[in-house]
Amino acid sequence: MAWETEQRKLDPERVLGGVSSLLENPARGTYYVAEASEAGQTVIAGQLLITHEWSDWRNGDFWWIQSVYVAEPYRSRGVFRALYQHVHELAREQKNVCGIRLYMDAHNDQARRAYERLGMKCTDYQVFEIDFVL
Repeated sequence: MAWETEQRKLDPERVLGGVSSLLENPARGTYYVAEASEAGQTVIAGQLLITHEWSDWRNGDFWWIQSVYVAEPYRSRGVFRALYQHVHELAREQKNVCGIRLYMDAHNDQARRAYERLGMKCTDYQVFEIDFVL
């Protein structure tokens, strides 16, 4: 996923540590996966991660969609839509969730179109960062 979107090679041990840390500490976020059946086997067709950001302006949490990935054979088949709709419904049921956000690479036109089809809007905010490459 990192290579496809950012041409970034990740250290597998660091990624495993990050995923393990999240699974051991649910306050860090929650993974959601979409499964498909292929030749009698259950496979992961796609995934996304939800993390939380508390907003003092709204006195509520934004759910951030991160680590979106749909395996190539399942793209344009509604996998992300199903994941998004599931998360959207869960968020709407929570009294403390004030919205859903995500960020994407500015050149990812396919993702932009998918998010817009789901009713998401591009905001005026831009992301600034200092990347401490570990």
